Amino acid sequence: MRLSKRAKVLLRLAVALALAFIYIPLLVIGVQAFNSSKILKWPPPGFTLEWFSKAFESESAREALLTSLEAGLVATTIAIVLGSLIALALGRRRFFGREAISFLVVIPIALPGIVTGVALSNTFTQVLGISLSLMTVIIGHATFCIVVVYNNVVARLRRTSGSLEEASSDLGADTWQTFRLVTFPSLRTAVAAGALLAFALSFDEIIVTTFTIGAGEETLPIWIFRNLFRPNQLPIVDAVAVILILISIIPVYIAHRLSSDEGGVGGRGGAGGGGPSAAPSAIAEAEATAAH
Repeated sequence: MRLSKRAKVLLRLAVALALAFIYIPLLVIGVQAFNSSKILKWPPPGFTLEWFSKAFESESAREALLTSLEAGLVATTIAIVLGSLIALALGRRRFFGREAISFLVVIPIALPGIVTGVALSNTFTQVLGISLSLMTVIIGHATFCIVVVYNNVVARLRRTSGSLEEASSDLGADTWQTFRLVTFPSLRTAVAAGALLAFALSFDEIIVTTFTIGAGEETLPIWIFRNLFRPNQLPIVDAVAVILILISIIPVYIAHRLSSDEGGVGGRGGAGGGGPSAAPSAIAEAEATAAH
């Protein structure tokens, strides 16, 4: 489709406005992190690196960071296992109620966080009689991290032909051999992308965490929120926010690159997922199994 000159200008203007809407607030935080004054002033009277050194020296910030990392890693691990298994069950099997189950799996990501948080808190404390702790935070995060992994894996399965899996089975390979040598190589980039996005989502979560975390514990987002309204801590909070922005770019970029990979079985030559290139190994091993 050929666009007129006016349409091209309008599209470029719309893109510029959207990017400005997203990134100007982040730019403001970046500038304020170097503000030499403890009081929020615009424009800043001067610039300093003092707040970054104090951010690294803050013991409470380090402990909150470690708590966020622990919660994110464990929740992501749970999401990888359960999300991938659900995706394989729904993506490779046809049965009555499959679409209903798929709908139920993705609902948690669409629910307001406060609803999920209240529901989890009531379930833990009133129904199960469990004290709120880091483990309840992990379970709460896993409820929506599973959806992220599931969506990535099931999307890859829908773009991937099952013919090589059928060929592997026909040649005598068992289920585990077929999964290890054919199915998983075509899914690993989707699993990795889903895991990175799930970790980023867990690391950033504050609403569900607020309702499920125990007394005396805090994740980094909660630490930032609690210190945001303390005048002496505001510059340090801005410095921590800048550090988080820089760190967050890495997993999001990697996840974006992995998600854009169209390789895999039945794709364009298996450039990214090991797709058809894994077939000879599966077939050879299946033949060897059949021979014995």
